[in-house]
Amino acid sequence: MKIRTLTPEYIPKAASLLDHAFAPSRYEVLLFDKLHERNRAVHEWICLIRDSVVAYIGFTNAYNGEEVVGLHLGPLAVQPQMQRQGIGSELLRFALRQEVIRESTIFVLGNANFYQKFGFEPCNVPRSPFDKENKNFMCIRNPSCNEYTIGYEKEFKEITLVKNRNKMPPKKRSRS
Repeated sequence: MKIRTLTPEYIPKAASLLDHAFAPSRYEVLLFDKLHERNRAVHEWICLIRDSVVAYIGFTNAYNGEEVVGLHLGPLAVQPQMQRQGIGSELLRFALRQEVIRESTIFVLGNANFYQKFGFEPCNVPRSPFDKENKNFMCIRNPSCNEYTIGYEKEFKEITLVKNRNKMPPKKRSRS
């Protein structure tokens, strides 16, 4: 198992992984595609076994207005047949040790039982626009005491609007 930075030749394989890992939802792969199409700053790593992408993790900017205040973790994905083997945990531990990540406030919307094992704590401020009561919104190294709603790259909102209208586009291409 090798962990490496996502490079252009592995983008289709990472997208395919997201497609399989989150099926039947198309949200994550559409977001991934939009972020890459628009060259957004994304810190991302993959886990390879024999040139197959078996896990992916990405981080995008977190905002307070126009100011970058940290990073959003997500998605974290593992091929369904390889889940529950520690691959996602190892990839997350690796990512949290990387300089750009270990020096940033990290926010995540996800399973508290999983993320608390890595030092994430419930986040009261800022507020998540996707979790009204912040029940599943957590953070690590968050110095903020100010009340505000955390911002995401605009692609999150665009894809969420499509998702909420229940008009997720069908698969448009085959990925390997």
